[in-house]
Amino acid sequence: MTTKEKILVTGVAGFIGSKVAEFLLKNGYFVVGIDNINDYYSPKLKLHRLNLLQSFSDFQFYNIDIENYGELENLFESNKFTSVINLAARAGVRASIENPFVYVNTNIVGTLNILELMKKYSVNKFVLASSSSVYAGEKVPFQENMRVDYPISQYAATKKSVELIAYTYHHLYGIDVSVLRFFTVFGPAGRPDMSYFQFIEKIRKGLIITIYGNGHQTRDFTYIDDIANGVLASMKPLGYEVINLGGGRNPVSINHMIELIENALHRKALIEYKPFNNADMNETGADISKAKTLLNWQSQIDFDTGIENTIKWHLQNERLLDSLE
Repeated sequence: MTTKEKILVTGVAGFIGSKVAEFLLKNGYFVVGIDNINDYYSPKLKLHRLNLLQSFSDFQFYNIDIENYGELENLFESNKFTSVINLAARAGVRASIENPFVYVNTNIVGTLNILELMKKYSVNKFVLASSSSVYAGEKVPFQENMRVDYPISQYAATKKSVELIAYTYHHLYGIDVSVLRFFTVFGPAGRPDMSYFQFIEKIRKGLIITIYGNGHQTRDFTYIDDIANGVLASMKPLGYEVINLGGGRNPVSINHMIELIENALHRKALIEYKPFNNADMNETGADISKAKTLLNWQSQIDFDTGIENTIKWHLQNERLLDSLE
């Protein structure tokens, strides 16, 4: 009987982490997932995602914070991991301005804890979630070889920091690293702080939505299933590579997103406009040439299809979503 590869997925109750774990399990891996189930947004949604994973026999969950080195070490000591996929992070640009300390502790110190334990317990493959927010100030489309030395939020600064730390561990200890810069991930069971999630919920309920700026700002939205496939593709040996995972199509404006939601829900949005936030980026757009070459990956689900799937999920899970408030 062949022993299955055992993969550690951090942030497994999160939006991306839960989908990655699901895809790993369906592809024959054994998944050990950890998450601290914090209250950055309602734990009920995280537990909903976790419950779906616990139906798999090859899934084990531990409530562990990546900032806790001792508990992490116990986990590494008692398991032989072949890879670590680090998706545990404090996300959100604006929240990082309000509380930068928690972002540094989780995103930087937590990642350092994992890399130290990978070195100690000879785990060779590391997949690290980074973000398109590191490209602030660069011209679209964003390419991985651009200088990203001018982050405009503490969140972006922590993401750039962990890319550098991961490179150090590759250089010194030979850890194989895939750094994945995600571009505005969206889809069913997403993060409630994301604009599309809030817009669907508020338009559905007839509540006022807030737009910072004029709504012409654009994002290169990437559907969650495409992101999960990209993560799995990046688990092969690559040395050290930074790779964009983005839609790679025409970026979508906030106004267009609202129009699609209005049409699907048959309700007009009630909009309050506020000044543009200086921590936000005006546009994002991914050059995914490297992902195509190295991973044979490109997004398959366009934004219109993805948002339609997402709205259907919201309508099918109204009781869950209403309980999050």
